[in-house]
Amino acid sequence: MSLKEWEKKVLQAPGAAERVTEIEDELRLAASLTALREQAGLSQRELAERIGVSQPRIAAIEQSRNITMDVLEQYVDALGGQLEVTVVKGKRKIPLLHARSRRSSPA
Repeated sequence: MSLKEWEKKVLQAPGAAERVTEIEDELRLAASLTALREQAGLSQRELAERIGVSQPRIAAIEQSRNITMDVLEQYVDALGGQLEVTVVKGKRKIPLLHARSRRSSPA
């Protein structure tokens, strides 16, 4: 069996396509979080100090491991941003969360 044949067979398994989509979403989130931090000119250690967590925790967040909405909000807030969550259904957008900044001034 060739690699292409094996890949096709695996992707036909129940739930496989959904899991691939989940993994792709996690990779996009990880890349976005890392890019935001780097654009802010911060190291993982510096961001960890701002949030009050360890550098390995920032690494885990940036790898989309065990991330919660609260931690994601703290991460974005420490970079001077605001977390917004919106559900898109067709052409309709429904805001679920618009977090206020916890910081007194932007970073």
